[in-house]
Amino acid sequence: MMRSLLLRGMLAGAGAALLAFAFAKVFGEPQVDRAIGFEEHLAAVTGRPAEPELVSRGVQSTAGLLIAVVAYGVALGGIFALTFAYAYGRLGLPGARAVALALAGGGFVAVTLVPFLKYPASPPSVGNPDTIGHRTLLFFVMIAISICGAIAAVRVARAARARLGAWEGAIAGGAVFVGLVALAALVLPGVDEVPKDFPAGALWRFRLSTLGIHTILWSVTGLAFGALAERVLGAPRPRGVRAPDVVA
Repeated sequence: MMRSLLLRGMLAGAGAALLAFAFAKVFGEPQVDRAIGFEEHLAAVTGRPAEPELVSRGVQSTAGLLIAVVAYGVALGGIFALTFAYAYGRLGLPGARAVALALAGGGFVAVTLVPFLKYPASPPSVGNPDTIGHRTLLFFVMIAISICGAIAAVRVARAARARLGAWEGAIAGGAVFVGLVALAALVLPGVDEVPKDFPAGALWRFRLSTLGIHTILWSVTGLAFGALAERVLGAPRPRGVRAPDVVA
């Protein structure tokens, strides 16, 4: 069963990636072109030599983008399936679709939205190349803290639900998560390397398109995997009947 769920997760991720690629091509790539144009303009004004192009822009925006998004989507789908296998029967939700949607929503918030709010994506020509390693490390630290906060929130919510009730448990878990990520956002240093002359509209649209790509990846993966997993695990059980664990 585990293998079947893993294959379905990778399939769902691949399908989500194709939709995300189409979205990125229509909404994201024009903003990248504007950013590259801005970089080329700065190079012409300052007299700096243009950086060598290792991969042509045409390949980057077509085959390169497709391969990268599909690889990410397949990996996401596989990890999603493994997480689902552990969570199924433990979250107290009725059926595979409900569990998949809950994981997709929680994953989007913890892995994408919270780190994005602290360290939003930036297009080419934005940011100092010398600090890319430091900025990448900060971004992954924020992801790790957010995921740990989500795990802690689920544990607190389950414990509080047993004592106080479902509604109070959800509030307690949410408060723990918000408190932990808010503290991390205050402690971790900020990054502000956007050139003063960079078009604000292009930066805003690029960041919105990036968020849109991840929204499609998470939501479509959750919806598609829930439907595929239900064929393996069966329809939702009656209220009050606990679903069997996929993994012990």
